[in-house]
Amino acid sequence: MINIRGFVFFVFLFSIFSLSAAKVELQHVEPPFWWVGMNDQKLQLLVHGDDISLSNPKIDYNGVTLEKVIKTDNPNFLFLDLRISPDCKAGSFDIDFLNKKGKKVANYSYQLFERQPNSANRKGFDQSDFVYLLMPDRFANGDSENDNVKNLLEKSDRNNPDGRHGGDIQGIENNLDYISDLGATAIWINPLLENNQAKYSYHGYAISDFYKVDGRYGSNEDYKNLVKKAHSKDLKVVQDMVFNHCGIAHWWLDDLPDSSWFNQWPEFTRSNFRASTICDVHASAADKNRMTKGWFDTNMPDLNQSNPLVANYLIQNSIWWTEYLGLDGIRQDTYMYGDKYAMKNWCERMKLEYPNFNIVGELWTEKEGIQKYWMTGAANSDGYDSELMMLTDFPLHVAILKSFNGEKGWRVGVEQIYYALAQDYLYEKPENNMVFLDNHDRTRFYSAVGENMDKYKQGVAFLLTVRGIPQWYYGTELAMTGEEHHGHGAVREDFPGGWDGDKVNVFENIGVDKTQKEALNFVKTLALWRKNKSVIHYGKMMHFVPENNVYVYFRYNNQENVMVVLNYNDKNVSLNTERFAERLDGFNSATDVISGEKISNLNSLDIPANGVLVVELSKM
Repeated sequence: MINIRGFVFFVFLFSIFSLSAAKVELQHVEPPFWWVGMNDQKLQLLVHGDDISLSNPKIDYNGVTLEKVIKTDNPNFLFLDLRISPDCKAGSFDIDFLNKKGKKVANYSYQLFERQPNSANRKGFDQSDFVYLLMPDRFANGDSENDNVKNLLEKSDRNNPDGRHGGDIQGIENNLDYISDLGATAIWINPLLENNQAKYSYHGYAISDFYKVDGRYGSNEDYKNLVKKAHSKDLKVVQDMVFNHCGIAHWWLDDLPDSSWFNQWPEFTRSNFRASTICDVHASAADKNRMTKGWFDTNMPDLNQSNPLVANYLIQNSIWWTEYLGLDGIRQDTYMYGDKYAMKNWCERMKLEYPNFNIVGELWTEKEGIQKYWMTGAANSDGYDSELMMLTDFPLHVAILKSFNGEKGWRVGVEQIYYALAQDYLYEKPENNMVFLDNHDRTRFYSAVGENMDKYKQGVAFLLTVRGIPQWYYGTELAMTGEEHHGHGAVREDFPGGWDGDKVNVFENIGVDKTQKEALNFVKTLALWRKNKSVIHYGKMMHFVPENNVYVYFRYNNQENVMVVLNYNDKNVSLNTERFAERLDGFNSATDVISGEKISNLNSLDIPANGVLVVELSKM
């Protein structure tokens, strides 16, 4: 009969003996390096190696202090709390791991770099930007040799709408001029980090290594070079980050850093996707718990940000990528699904390092009141302030779709966007909302409006003139189609010309049809005009109650005045402008931004059926 107690004690002694007798291979040290001169002097290292917690780490480097060693319920992990003094010099230092006899069993040479000049003062994206969202696997294949990588499970198959197609970092870099020539000033790239799943890995949201670019896209250095190249062309780069979950193939799943690293349930439990529960004063604890701790999917383990080690790991990862790449902003996926206090801390820590940096949180809710709960400065009844600077404006997005597809009449169709914007009083800074027609999760806008070019143009004009930060989805400038209910692959098709042999190559203007040219020219005209229009970026907005299915609004400042008219009627309208006198007073002529034509009489404006008019007013 086996003596269990004696057996456990034997295993314990064997572990100690093994550690004292053999070297320990460190499998992970994260972050892998850091910088001197950060505003926050604290740095926490995750150290992973067999029974590494049985060792004693030692550091001897001027300016670096090992303040605390944290052990979890997994002996294969240590968390080291370091303090890096303001006068610490860049360089490398050894972290020695000693056994009880003082002998070295493991070593890691840690590097501290100098920060780039003015790194802390970088200016993030804002209302002056036109943000081009692209899915790297579906945009352009610049290096076919990395389509398949030996140690990465899923291989390239362009015939599979949910498979890998081969787009990569080089493909993006090769076509930066196209993005810039369109009028975009920033690029938001869906996640480029490793997703080593057997299938459905192309989207990037099931990360298997938070410090490594997926080899099918390129390398960390390739990503860094892309940002540098983008900056040389006056394009900002926004990184798509994920805090709520990782992928089922993450190395953590083989060896949990701590038993509470993930939110775990007796059996698989999916989130209820009810963001309303977080701010609902009547919500049950059970519903709130399932909202934030339920999993997004079976292949996306839910990270427990209420564990301070998890939260700090994710926060430092954001800082690391921002500093390493020279990022201009972050888009945070599924923002409301994480622990709200951890998310608040993240925003504060990012602001500490980068006071002028900007973060936009994905807030997928159709209700303005719920949306505003997450905007910094909101006077919430529970006293919570998220510190989040920018929001994805889903309520306005839904209103846009209803507006251009609705029936004519009161509070439908034309009224939808009016009433959505009328609720801007809920936000401290509504101009910080990111406005969009479609994205990688939604039906393509041209499909959403029934492939009606007039409605498409109205939507484009509205997006590029309304308050907020316009976000554009790759290919929408070509009137690409695809409906969400047909699967995500339908709204994430390959960009025409991104692959050798494509019959249509938009980058080289080969095989582009009439509809594509018409859409592309319309978008470029307005986007390039907007690029240098401070009145659209930062000006005030005034709108008028829609009448007779016509909606009118103005963007203005002390120097400029722009008038936008949306005609929802199926016939031409001669618009009497008398009721807009408070904004037209003193102006006697205008220039049509789209056609370039001069307008000498502002008493009445002719608007074509289902048309849009954007005019710059003048006093000449």
